[in-house]
Amino acid sequence: MLTRLSIRNIVLIEALDLEFAGGLGVLTGETGAGKSILLDALGLVLGSRADSGLVRAGEGKAGVTACFDFGLLPEPIRAVLDDAEIEVEPGEPLILKRQLKADGGSKAFLNDQPVSVALLREIAPALVEIHGQHDDRGLVNPRGHRALLDRFAGGDVAGVEAAWRAWRAAQAQLDAARERVAKAAEDQDLLTAHLAELGVLAPVEGEEEELALARAAMQKGEKLADDLAALQHLWSGSDSALAALRGAARRLDRIAGEHELLAEALAALDRAVIEAGEAEEKLERAAEALSFDPAELDRIETRLFDLRAAARKHGCAVDDLPARAVELRQTLDAIEGGEEHVAALEKAAANAAGAYRERAEALHELRKAAAHRLDRAVASELAPLKLDAAKFRTNVVRLPEERWGAHGLDSVEFLISTNPGADFAPLAKIASGGELSRFILALKVALAEEGGAAAVIFDEIDRGVGGAVASAIGERLARLAGRGQLLAVTHSPQVAARGGRHYMIAKSSQGVITRTSVMLLDDAARKEEIARMLSGAEVTDEARAQADRLLEGV
Repeated sequence: MLTRLSIRNIVLIEALDLEFAGGLGVLTGETGAGKSILLDALGLVLGSRADSGLVRAGEGKAGVTACFDFGLLPEPIRAVLDDAEIEVEPGEPLILKRQLKADGGSKAFLNDQPVSVALLREIAPALVEIHGQHDDRGLVNPRGHRALLDRFAGGDVAGVEAAWRAWRAAQAQLDAARERVAKAAEDQDLLTAHLAELGVLAPVEGEEEELALARAAMQKGEKLADDLAALQHLWSGSDSALAALRGAARRLDRIAGEHELLAEALAALDRAVIEAGEAEEKLERAAEALSFDPAELDRIETRLFDLRAAARKHGCAVDDLPARAVELRQTLDAIEGGEEHVAALEKAAANAAGAYRERAEALHELRKAAAHRLDRAVASELAPLKLDAAKFRTNVVRLPEERWGAHGLDSVEFLISTNPGADFAPLAKIASGGELSRFILALKVALAEEGGAAAVIFDEIDRGVGGAVASAIGERLARLAGRGQLLAVTHSPQVAARGGRHYMIAKSSQGVITRTSVMLLDDAARKEEIARMLSGAEVTDEARAQADRLLEGV
């Protein structure tokens, strides 16, 4: 429920802090005292359009803070906050703030976290429900009538929604399978040809890299072939340099013992022969490694060209060609076995559709029965509210199949006829301001709805009525308030006497400065205010006595 409302520099309100409680709270005051300013301020913090005209003259900015306490956050609010990744601990109050600058800019906060105004607007219906002279929301809006009737009927709306989603999911799977099979069937010949080409090519993952390395080595050998041949000629044969060195070593070996220097020369020559031999061995190994077969090089290059051409054709890397072949095989298998799969999905979709229809038909019948009960309940409330010539009808219309949905098979709208013989029409199009508010009150009483907004506000629902009708309105407001929190802006002493808490709105002037203030009345001040409402500007003893009787009568 709404527990606190703080207002700063809104029109005639300089600073105001109000505390609210559960049950029925009434707000009274002379015409023009500023009751509408309170509702404008509350609307601002609930996400209404930022109007710079609300900022008090001479001030740079204004602000409104509203605090709501819940034992457990209502699910609609919880869902919105979860989507916005805003955490509220269990039992923690919900504090909404809206700051408005004189130049029209505004900021919004929820529990001191910056939020969008759109978020405030989204959670507002679960926080406050306002019914006034020109209200076009809440019970007047046909978009909410189906949910209200379902709450009254107690039908399995969640089961219907779950069955609808299951049907839609099954149908989506069926449609996708049909589309895949149809598209694949169109391309079957081409797919078969592509698969045959890849079968002949028989690509292997990693093959491209191996072929490229082998080709690079052969191309390198091709470039070095003449140099390697010349070097091999220098190091081989009877007239090669190595043969000359070996011959010199043999000749020197025969005379090396004749002198110390000859022995040293032989040792050096032997080392040269060994190094030259190692060089010869390495040249032979290099020639072997770099040797190439022109036919093999041509085969490798042709294979690389074929693989890369196939990869370009299929729009993938060469290494992905084996996976592409598997994919083509699976697609062709799907075509061949697709009809069986589609048939299975058709059966599943038909079963899901049947389950939905069964639940939705049951909800349809429940709605029709509940509509009759609701019509009778509202009718019983109309006469005491001076609407005895009016009639109310809950119109449940079965929709064509293309308009069925998670809500079921029906559209629901509340209709009224205000005069005998007059056609039924939507609430907002036929009822005057006062009639509309009383119709809404009758509906609220008949629905006795739970799970609605945290706070409900009726703005001058008693306009234009008095006496027994005003008493009936007050009695019904008090009855509704017994299930939660209800605030009533009223000019009726009969309604004001029903309030558990009574707030008086007053306007005062000091020179050129006008201020609006609100005070919570104690018992004595409350009696005086009700007496003023009964007698006018001059409060008489008779009015005070009548006020006592009203207060004692509740």
